[in-house]
Amino acid sequence: MLCKIGEVEVWRVLEMNGPFREAEMLFPTAGPDVVRIMNELAPGQVDAAGRVILPVQGFLLKTGTHVVLVDACVGNDKTNSFPDWHKRDSGRFLAALEASGTAPEDVDYVMCTHLHTDHIGWNTRLVDGRWVPTFPNARYLMPGADLLFLEEVGPDVYRESVLPVVEVGQVDEVGSDFAIGDEISLIPTPGHTPGHVSVRIQSQGVEAVITGDAIHTTPQCTYPDWHFVYDADKEEAVAARRHLLETVADSGAKVLGTHFLLPSTGRVVRKGDAFAWDAD
Repeated sequence: MLCKIGEVEVWRVLEMNGPFREAEMLFPTAGPDVVRIMNELAPGQVDAAGRVILPVQGFLLKTGTHVVLVDACVGNDKTNSFPDWHKRDSGRFLAALEASGTAPEDVDYVMCTHLHTDHIGWNTRLVDGRWVPTFPNARYLMPGADLLFLEEVGPDVYRESVLPVVEVGQVDEVGSDFAIGDEISLIPTPGHTPGHVSVRIQSQGVEAVITGDAIHTTPQCTYPDWHFVYDADKEEAVAARRHLLETVADSGAKVLGTHFLLPSTGRVVRKGDAFAWDAD
């Protein structure tokens, strides 16, 4: 178990952890010193070739009444423009799920913070040449604004990882006002995608927030205005990032950074006009 928020168990479901793309490419407005800055603020975040280390992971939440998977990573056999993610064949994600004492049949909800390929891949798996829901008893919760967006910009991703669960009636379109019981609610953080949300966990007076892709790396706490190359609306993403940082800094919530350098947990504190990351 990664941590416990009140009575809610949080388990890490790690699919991979390694170099992604070059820092200068991912953060095009960060300037020529981006590698030095990132290494100072997050030692080990950038490898010798200048590539940013990004874990791909989901978080499994066990409340007293529900089992909720937040984000379903890249998946196996999927069409992907990133070579390391294309047509993967790995048992790591399902093994991590099993290590939490959870079978796919046990998951009640799959909460997609957004519909990018590295957050919805295990929504489905290939069985006898057909894409079928990995979690047969789950309701798949998807931001409504992202469904139309994905159909337009990611037809392969939609066909493989979304359409099969839509066709069997397991998808619920949700807005930022959606909640699961008293413990799990959503924070609107649009910009990375039109409907992007972060996930709030509250139990017994304790709070945590799963960032999704509103913040990709901890140096963005200090530099929230850095654009991320894959943000659909970069200025809206900056505004959402600042709002989220203000929210967690003021509340003192534990932060679970979806792509933060492992162990990916800590808190955000105010530092002048920006913020700083205080890792666990």
